[in-house]
Formats: sequence, structure tokens, C-alpha cells
Amino acid sequence: MQEASPRILVVDDEPIIRDSLAEFLTQEGFAITPSASGEDALMRAKEVPFDVALCDIQLPGINGLELLDRLLKINSQMFVLLITAYGTVDSAVAAFQRGAHDYLMKPIILDEVLAKIRRLLAYRDLHRENQFLRRELNRTQSDDAMVGKSFAIERVLEIIRKVAPTRSTVLLVGESGTGKELVARAIHRQGLHPDGRFLAVNCAAIPHDLLENQLFGHRKGAFTGADKDAAGMFVHAGNGTVFLDEIAEMPPGTQAKLLRAIEQKEVLPVGAQEPIAVEARILAATNKNLGKEVESGRFREDLYYRLNVVRIDIPPLRERREDIPELVDYLLARHAHALGKRLTGVSHEAMQILLACPWKGNVRELDNALQRAAILGEGPLVLPEDLPPDLAPRLDDPALVNDLAEAVRRFEKQHIERILRRTPDKKEAARLMGLGLSSLYRRLADLCIQTGD
Repeated sequence: MQEASPRILVVDDEPIIRDSLAEFLTQEGFAITPSASGEDALMRAKEVPFDVALCDIQLPGINGLELLDRLLKINSQMFVLLITAYGTVDSAVAAFQRGAHDYLMKPIILDEVLAKIRRLLAYRDLHRENQFLRRELNRTQSDDAMVGKSFAIERVLEIIRKVAPTRSTVLLVGESGTGKELVARAIHRQGLHPDGRFLAVNCAAIPHDLLENQLFGHRKGAFTGADKDAAGMFVHAGNGTVFLDEIAEMPPGTQAKLLRAIEQKEVLPVGAQEPIAVEARILAATNKNLGKEVESGRFREDLYYRLNVVRIDIPPLRERREDIPELVDYLLARHAHALGKRLTGVSHEAMQILLACPWKGNVRELDNALQRAAILGEGPLVLPEDLPPDLAPRLDDPALVNDLAEAVRRFEKQHIERILRRTPDKKEAARLMGLGLSSLYRRLADLCIQTGD
């Protein structure tokens, strides 16, 4: 599939300059959008993800420097070149400090413009290629990595680091799709026997009369068709890990045998007279309130306490929205690799939708949406129309912030405020966020966060 031509926005109130640039760059194979004012340019930039903008500094209404600021808020990936007939050192320095990527003097030399644009696009392509290669390296090193830097995820990772080197049972609690198995695998990888087997079973997906056999095995002749001995998962796991997902769905009889496996470190295969010693570590997960299951009599109280030695609550995606951009980048790279496509990211309109969604299905739902987008998308960026149709109407949600930079700013403010509520000490809060203390104070001032001191 042929890639679309780079899109260039040409903003100049002088028709001769604007038209000559547009004609020349069109002949060079670029897709050109001419604009005579800053207001018009901003409207067009909200509709099209331009690669490059050529902007005159002296414009009626919004001047070039203000236009530079607002264009980069709309699309931080856009390259902006400022054009002026007044090439003072001060204006050049101001332009670069505010994010301009280059500076052009009038009278314009068309070959110089072309050289600068090609150099910027070549840099962008190299940068994207490096990002792609880094993502692929990370993907091959750990397909089940935990992605995110929110306080909630950092807390989960901290508990994992502490509990993994022990033999303690761990209860993972969270909604469907939050990544409970990923947490279990992370505990296994960082545990005492990372090279041991990791065996997972969904207790809700196996018929009750087969689950016990699956876990504990059977002896020859124990039932019709049992023509030889069979070891269960606890034996097969060796010194590795057995992960019991949807533990609340385990039938009472099997719960009793599981309690014995935890307390006595032995299992009794179906039809056996003598128990077998086992070493496997047990991790369990549920999306239900096990305490209420105990009260209702559906789950053994003694087993609940044995499983709940260390509890890890996995936060739903709606409570860690600041992780969504990083998750999108990671998941999209995986799907692009599987499909043999080069997807460099999502448009800011598509990211708006992804940030605004409630994600009732959590990371699993996000992953499915991105897989669909990777399959249906035609270009290097995921667009709103590539996402599932039931997500698209959220663009009209009046609560949705239209500017991506402002949306990220709001999430950053919420994230810092949440950490400060839990950790009022500024030095400790800065450490948790990976910031220097002075950087934290700058963010507090920039985001107008009141701390009472």
C-alpha cells in the first residue's frame, strides 16, 4: 500500500508567496493546504493532522508566534517553520524557545524550503523507526509486560516486587479485563523459580466434575475411560506456579482439596489412596467479593483466609486514564507486528475518544478496539473511523475536552492531586512520580494545584 503524501499547511497573508509555495511544493509531491490567516489555519489544523506547517510571523489577527503555540497544542508532532522578513536574533530565539523547528527568511529560496522540509521529514521517519524498533525489542523481551506509570500501577508493581520472592499465596482482585493473569505472570517471573512452569486454569470455564481431575489428576480405573494414571496441574507445575482464575466459581468439594494442597503441600488424585507431595506456588484471582461469597456460604471461610495472605487489587482502566497513551502505544505495536503493518500511533482525535471512554471491559476492551483499528486502518495513524462504531459518538460528548494537550493536563493534575492526598510529603510524592522536588513544585505552580503550605 502506497503511503499518503506528507501534508503541509502553508500560512501567509501575501497571495504571491502563499501561491508560489503551494505550487512548488505540490509539484514536489506534497499535499498542500494554503491558508491566509492564523484563524483559518487553526480551523484546518483541527481537521487534518499536518506533518509540516510553514507560517509567516507577520499575520493579521493571530501572529506567527501565537499561531505556533496553538498549532503545537493541536498536534505536538507537527513540524513548524516560521517565515519572516524581519530576521532578528531575538525573534529567532523566541521562535525556537516556543517550539519552532526551523526559521526561513524572505525572500524565500524555494530549494532551501524543500531541503529543510525533507530534512525534518527524514528526521521524523528515523525517529519513528527507532520508536518502532524499541517497542518491538520490548515486546519480544516481555509479551506480558505491565504497562503504565500511574500511582495505582506503581503500587501494584511495588507489592509484586515484595511478594514475588516469597512462597506466599496471593489473591488478585479486579474487574474482568484488568490484567489479573499479567500480574500473576509478573509474580512468577520475579519469584524464586522463574524458569518453572506457569500453569493457568479458569475455574469457571471447566465443568465442575472435570476441574478436580484437571487440578489433582487421577489413578487408573478411577472412572470410565481412566486407562492410566494422570498427573494433575499441581504435579505438572513442579516448583513453578498454578494460577487459579475465577476462584469463586470453584465447587465446594474441590475447595476442600485445594485447602489441603495449601496447608499440607499435598494433593490426593481422584481414585488414589495415598497423597502426593507438591511444591507449586498458588496464585488465585477473582472479580467477585470473596468476603460476601463466604457470608453467603458459597465459599469456604478457611480457604478464603489461606488465599488472602497477600491481596493485590488491580485498578480498572477508568481509574488510571493517565496510562492510556502508553497502553495504546504498546498494544498498537503488538498488533502492528502481528499484521505486518507499520502503525506509528493514533491521531489526536482518536486519542480523545480513547481517553474519554469508560472502558467497562478495561484493558481487554481497549486491546480489542486497537486490534480492530490495526486491521481496518489504511494509514500510519489510527483515525476515529478505524475505532469501533460505538466509541465514535463520544466525540460529541460535551464533557470531552477537545484539546489533547488540555486533556493530558487535566489527567496530570488529577494524578498529582491523588498522590498528594495519599502522600502529603512533597519529597516522597516527587519520588513516587519519578520527579525532582523542584520539578514537582514547578508542576504544582503550572497546574495551579493548592497544597495548603
